Amino acid sequence: MLIFDQLNKADRHLRLLSWCVAVGLTILLGGLWWVQVVRSRHYAEDQRNQSSRTVRVPGPRGKILDRNGVALAENVPVYNISLYLHDRGWRALAWDEYLRMKAAAVAQTAAPPRKPSWLARFLDWTGLRSIPKETRPLSVAKRNELLRQSRYVATSNLVQQLGAALGQTVVTNEPKFYAEFTNHYDQRRALPMPILTGLKSSQIARFLEQGTRLPGLDLEIQPLRVYPQGTVAAHVLGYLRRSEESSEDELSFYNYRLPDYRGVSGIEYSQDESLHGKAGAKSMLVNNLGYLQSETVWSAVEAGQNVTLTIDAEVQRVAEQALRDAPLAKPVRGAVVVMNCLTGEIIALASAPAFDPNKFVPHITAADYAEYNQEETAPLLHRAVYGGRPPGSTFKTIVALAGLEAGTLNPDEVYNSPGSWRFSRNANEIQDPAGAGPFNFKNAFKKSSNCYFITNALRVGPDAVIAIAERMHFGERTGIPLGQDSKGILPTREWVRMNRRPWQVGDTANLSIGQGELLVTPLQLACAIGAVANGGKVLWPQLVVSTTGQDEIVDPASRPVVHARIRDQLPVSPRTLRVIHEAMLADTEEEGGTGFKAFHEADRKTLALKNFRVCGKTGTAQLKRPGQSHAYDHITWFSSFAPFEQPKFVVVVMVESGASGGDTCAPIAKTVYPKLRSRDLQQPSARKTSLAGN
Repeated sequence: MLIFDQLNKADRHLRLLSWCVAVGLTILLGGLWWVQVVRSRHYAEDQRNQSSRTVRVPGPRGKILDRNGVALAENVPVYNISLYLHDRGWRALAWDEYLRMKAAAVAQTAAPPRKPSWLARFLDWTGLRSIPKETRPLSVAKRNELLRQSRYVATSNLVQQLGAALGQTVVTNEPKFYAEFTNHYDQRRALPMPILTGLKSSQIARFLEQGTRLPGLDLEIQPLRVYPQGTVAAHVLGYLRRSEESSEDELSFYNYRLPDYRGVSGIEYSQDESLHGKAGAKSMLVNNLGYLQSETVWSAVEAGQNVTLTIDAEVQRVAEQALRDAPLAKPVRGAVVVMNCLTGEIIALASAPAFDPNKFVPHITAADYAEYNQEETAPLLHRAVYGGRPPGSTFKTIVALAGLEAGTLNPDEVYNSPGSWRFSRNANEIQDPAGAGPFNFKNAFKKSSNCYFITNALRVGPDAVIAIAERMHFGERTGIPLGQDSKGILPTREWVRMNRRPWQVGDTANLSIGQGELLVTPLQLACAIGAVANGGKVLWPQLVVSTTGQDEIVDPASRPVVHARIRDQLPVSPRTLRVIHEAMLADTEEEGGTGFKAFHEADRKTLALKNFRVCGKTGTAQLKRPGQSHAYDHITWFSSFAPFEQPKFVVVVMVESGASGGDTCAPIAKTVYPKLRSRDLQQPSARKTSLAGN
């Protein structure tokens, strides 16, 4: 070579360096030739076998807070240990296990294993000579089966070592674990496989100290939806269910979807768009074996917004406890509605029996699901807003409004009640719980005389009563954002004619005492009593105060202004409302009132001294049991507001199969009012109120 000819042959160091450069260039050129020519087909095939997988990553849900900032629903970090199947350490364990199992399988044959020569294989192929079965190599099916078993055994051994490190027993020999592992390996190999979930702090410490040496295992943190108050306000919050749906502004197809949830009822359902946030997406590059090579984040997740409710968690807790403690056969079935009659804010919305929304995340068991779907108790049914029931004598308030405003009902006129009512010879007799005797309006109201109100309903006519009920929007949805919101039934003349026959006297009689086809929900009745209390303004009930981002700083001392949304105005005079107020006060404070017994002397004096006197009206109705023509359930009610001097709060209680409105429901309301009073004293000017139109 020319370069060597020009070198000083006496300089041996320079010649050695030249030879080193030449050898290096030769090796480099040889490597390029090997990669570009010999192995080019292999790399091209490997590139073709690589594919991309899209993964949907859900955003954390926003919190649900009560009016004081108490968390009713939130997310907590859950620590899980997952196995990464693309980890080289785990794959090495699985391969070693495969080699061991293969050697054991070959060792079970009669002759020692040896690879047949090429001539023997050719003769075997031509059929001239057969290779003995014991010397044949393992079949493809056998190798695949050994590979599958070796992966499972390696994973099982690894999990057993993890259990020993954490100081707990982990069962891996059950068919369920084998099925979960096989399904994950076949379909979701690029994703981590959960091994242990919900680790305690002691287990986390043990794993960080001893478990990190185990190949393929790693500690993960994931948000989990929890309801820290348990069953408190469960029906208001609702519950979640696993979902595979995509939002409108995101891709509809993903290869993998990490666990995501959607609201099924309550606030979780109605405010799901705000709470749910925005899911993120990432792309994973996997090789021909399904193992992860790399990943790229397309879009980051966005957390959902926090939703603040008008609910007061402490008042809600008191109302629910009072329902559970009712002296009836358990479980008690009923509802309590507490509303601010000046703004329409729902302070408590209780339903019994309750359920635990925590049981639905991550998934509900079959036993719990069967319990929650029992027809007799129906814990998932929100009785405060769903499934109308006859209001009984609480509807006499509406009859009184119609009669007083029309002038057909004179509060001072004395009516001699016969003690029962029969509007035709062949009709059933309507018994009067007040008995026979003379009644003016106040006495008839506080003793709930059926005959008195039937007579006055016939005087004013059903149309006037129905007109007041329509202005209170009975038979219409309240607009409460809970998913469950029944319309109920207001039997007008047209409704009766379309469903069975023309309107008759008996229909007026049944309507006047809150029976017949008339069905209302406790929330509808609360809105109606709120209109009686606040001067005739029928308000839309309000449950959601605001929605804020999770990164926004909110001053706990500041409270948002809640403006009343007026739905309608009752065509009644202040004089009419004053007469109704005095009659409702007599029901709880005067001897003979149906609510007098519940508010005993000590309670009445205490409330009177605090200027928090309660006005109420009880009711007891009969509802036919489905499929049983002669069997009835008693539906008991107590509708009330306080204080008498300046009405602010409405409390409506409904209990199924109760003794009576005065014996069953009024004591529940009496338990709630002291909590409302103490709450009002603690926050005298915490929230501004105003009455404004829509």
